Amino acid sequence: MNKRGHVLNAIVLSVGLACLAHPSLDAATVRAAIAIGVPVTLGALIPDVDTAFGTHRKTLHNLPVLILFFVYPHYFGNLQFVWIGVATHYVLDLFGSKRGLALLYPLDRAEFDVPVGVSARSRYAGGLMVLITAFELVVAAALAYDLPRRLVTSGLRASGLA
Repeated sequence: MNKRGHVLNAIVLSVGLACLAHPSLDAATVRAAIAIGVPVTLGALIPDVDTAFGTHRKTLHNLPVLILFFVYPHYFGNLQFVWIGVATHYVLDLFGSKRGLALLYPLDRAEFDVPVGVSARSRYAGGLMVLITAFELVVAAALAYDLPRRLVTSGLRASGLA
């Protein structure tokens, strides 16, 4: 996936997440879209910094880097949504391109791939990015709405209250 695809994915995903968080579509939704969108977009671009140093799709395209960005806000109190951008960058590169990622680098240099991707220059790259973004939003919606409901129902059943 190219930089344009990563940025478009981040923006659309951020707006979708803001709408999930604030479905009233008012000023709070716009504020949330900006508050989510800026760090997610930065996170979506960070993995490609390894084109300037290291080995592209290895140095910053791996699970230790994702874990670092996930854990960082818990210790320093900022960059809360950057990890989402990094994670979606990985998803787009895995499913939206022909080349894999060295997810276990530096422990293992082997690249993992999913054989459904297209070339970044393909006329289908944009459409595939839209499909992947839609899938990410469906997963986010399921996590935001369905999973908590199921957990509560299971908890009530386990406690004998339902």
